[in-house]
Amino acid sequence: MLSQVLVEGLERYGIGPKLRVLRLKKKMGLVELGKHTGLSPALLSKVERGKLFPTLPTLLRISLVFGVGLEYFFAEARNKPVVAVVRKGDRIRFPQHPDGQPSSYSFECLDFPAPERAMSAFFVEFEPVQVGEVPPHSHPGAEVIFVLRGKVAVTYEDVEHELGEGDAMYFDSSRPHAYRRLGSTPSSAMVVTTP
Repeated sequence: MLSQVLVEGLERYGIGPKLRVLRLKKKMGLVELGKHTGLSPALLSKVERGKLFPTLPTLLRISLVFGVGLEYFFAEARNKPVVAVVRKGDRIRFPQHPDGQPSSYSFECLDFPAPERAMSAFFVEFEPVQVGEVPPHSHPGAEVIFVLRGKVAVTYEDVEHELGEGDAMYFDSSRPHAYRRLGSTPSSAMVVTTP
């Protein structure tokens, strides 16, 4: 049980409301966030409502899903430029679907330590799947994909665009889109999204 002094000290950071803002920006429900973090929706709800203060490892698991650093939850207004270096060995790999559904790609966040980013960048490796095996998804904003290796098919509103090494595509990500690897060669890309 936390003392009143500790509770008051933690409340001023507004960890729960900051988590709720992140979740709603991503249009993610508590159940989906629970699948990504391995935490129960009930626990996440208590954190959001300020009924429970998460441990640092728990908060780190949450922050990795949203691509923010721990300082996002503790920082006051920033007066200095945002600079974040992400080392290859520090990145964590996530499947497209954490709940065991077929995934057409796995991704690593390239900018997770930077708080309140104007964009999000990911390194993505694609899996060989059949057309229609993975349903299209959408999210607010815009997206750019730049193929680093191999060939990738981007299905955008039921039209498939084949991209090769060095090719790029920009699109409105609020419309249905999906990715898949073409051929047997490993394929990877950099994907940048805006809110």
